[in-house]
Formats: sequence, structure tokens, C-alpha cells
Amino acid sequence: MIARDGVAGTSHRKVAAEAEVPLGAMTYYFDGMDALLHEAFTRFATSVSAQFVRRMEAATDAQAARDAVVAIILEDVFRDDRDLVLSHELYTLAAREPRFRSITSAWMARSREALELHFDPETTRMLDALIEGVSIHRALDAEPRDPREVELAVARITRALDR
Repeated sequence: MIARDGVAGTSHRKVAAEAEVPLGAMTYYFDGMDALLHEAFTRFATSVSAQFVRRMEAATDAQAARDAVVAIILEDVFRDDRDLVLSHELYTLAAREPRFRSITSAWMARSREALELHFDPETTRMLDALIEGVSIHRALDAEPRDPREVELAVARITRALDR
């Protein structure tokens, strides 16, 4: 619902109709739209970061960690338009409403923790910024980008690790 209609277009009534549950059930379980949105975005952020963690935990060496970051960017974190839209809806909501920043802060912390399994904190911050920046470009670019750009960017950011 949020991916299709945006935060502004989502209501208890619409969610109840989509879920085929009585409207009263929605208002019983969620004390207002903020509670519903908070739960929906928490679940979304947790599921995205869980895949991120799985990729980084599976990496066994520096090159596998680089490959994992590339796969996170190109395959996992924002694998389709729905996830891209949801992430940007969450970012916009968190920028406007400080009470939603706990979701984005927790998401970023989990992402950095996973990256720090293989990279130092400074490199981790750069990779995290790359992941976020690429997601914005993927969402907004009119033309598809060459995936090799991501591989090159990850290699350049992590090059110092080879010295």
C-alpha cells in the first residue's frame, strides 16, 4: 500500500480493505497511522538489513566482502522498484518526522555493524554512503547504470585494504 500510494495516500481504511480485515481490527491493533507506519517501516528496514547481514556474514575474505557489497547494492538491498520507493518514503518521513528516525538510525547501525565484520569504521562509513547514494541514483536516473560502476567504486573505496 505504501509503495503504491505513498505515506500520504495510506489510511487505516485502505489498509483494512487491502488486507481484507475489518476496519475496527486496524484501529484496535494500531493506535493511529503513526503506529501503523512505524510498524510497517520497522518490518521493512529489518528485512532489508537482515539480507545485508547475511551477505556480509557469508563473506570469507576481503574480495568476498567486496563482492558482497556489490551484490547488496545490485541485487539485495533495493532489488526492485517497490523497495526503492519504500526506502525513499521512509527517508522522507524520517526527515520530516523525528520520531521515525529511530527506524533509519537502527537500520544504518545494523548495516554498519555488518560492514565492520570486514572493513574498518572509516571504510564502512564510505561504503554505507555509497550504498545509499547508489540507491538514490538507481531510483531517479532515467537510464540504467552500468553495474561495473558499482564494482569500480567498491574497489576504489576498499583499495587501501590491499596495501
